[in-house]
Amino acid sequence: MDQSSTYPIGTPGVPWGDSEKTQWRQSRAIQRSYQAEVLDKISALAATFDIIQYGALSYDTKRYPLLALKSKNWDAAKPGVLITGGVHGYETSGVQGALLFAQSQAQLFTNDFNLLIAPCVSPWGYEVINRWNPLAIDPNRSFYVNSPAEESASLMALVAEQPCEFLAHIDLHETTDTDESEFRPALSARDGKAYQPGEIPDGFYVVDDSAHPQPAFQKAIIAAVAKVTHIAPADKDGNIIGSKVVQPGVIEYALKELGLCASVTGAPYTCTTEVYPDSPKATDDICNQAQVAAVCGALKFLLQNG
Repeated sequence: MDQSSTYPIGTPGVPWGDSEKTQWRQSRAIQRSYQAEVLDKISALAATFDIIQYGALSYDTKRYPLLALKSKNWDAAKPGVLITGGVHGYETSGVQGALLFAQSQAQLFTNDFNLLIAPCVSPWGYEVINRWNPLAIDPNRSFYVNSPAEESASLMALVAEQPCEFLAHIDLHETTDTDESEFRPALSARDGKAYQPGEIPDGFYVVDDSAHPQPAFQKAIIAAVAKVTHIAPADKDGNIIGSKVVQPGVIEYALKELGLCASVTGAPYTCTTEVYPDSPKATDDICNQAQVAAVCGALKFLLQNG
């Protein structure tokens, strides 16, 4: 079914030009505070982490500094673990879950791992509650050389300058009802394509790397999260968001080919989490705790098997 005409910006079947992108950007409005909800929480962790600024978004360099938390006892001989949130700024528990892990659980693992935590990769997206950056670019399809997204390029540069090998990367995301009501229709309109409605899974799932799958690692993450919230079942075709379920709660993507954040370190163990905040069984706290459980489950698996 072609629903491209339902999106209020652009002409059906015609990709957006600069004027449509400007119209879209001007229709966005700040709805929450990056300073109060992210930067202040990062500052409060100065006693337990080194806080590093790895850039600032040119849209507003003072409003949008890019900050990361780094283990104080960094040792190049230890394996590195990257934890990212807010690559899609609207996915709230990715940001708040990363911060909650840093505040409540991270110190349990700093003797064994170098932890690098970028809690909010896309702060403009966080404030306006959107998937894209102001240029109508999806940062989570832009992790490649000469990236058009400042958010992605800045994170890649941060990772490249770290003096250690990365063993794992856990990228914290959400799948929301607004994926179908707003973001996928917007994508279709932007690209001049027909919008094909999809199905939002009810529950938590993860995305493994189809090029280098780690099924036992993903299984451990699912088991940890299942203690906090429910795991998404497969649909009638055995899929989750159009991808085959390879084990309960697990699908696979070609991470590097798609320019996804989880490919940025080249680590052997990667996971993209997907929390479902719109479930009647979910609360903000449950969603944040699910992200923390995913990270802890991943790290405990690495301690036992890595």
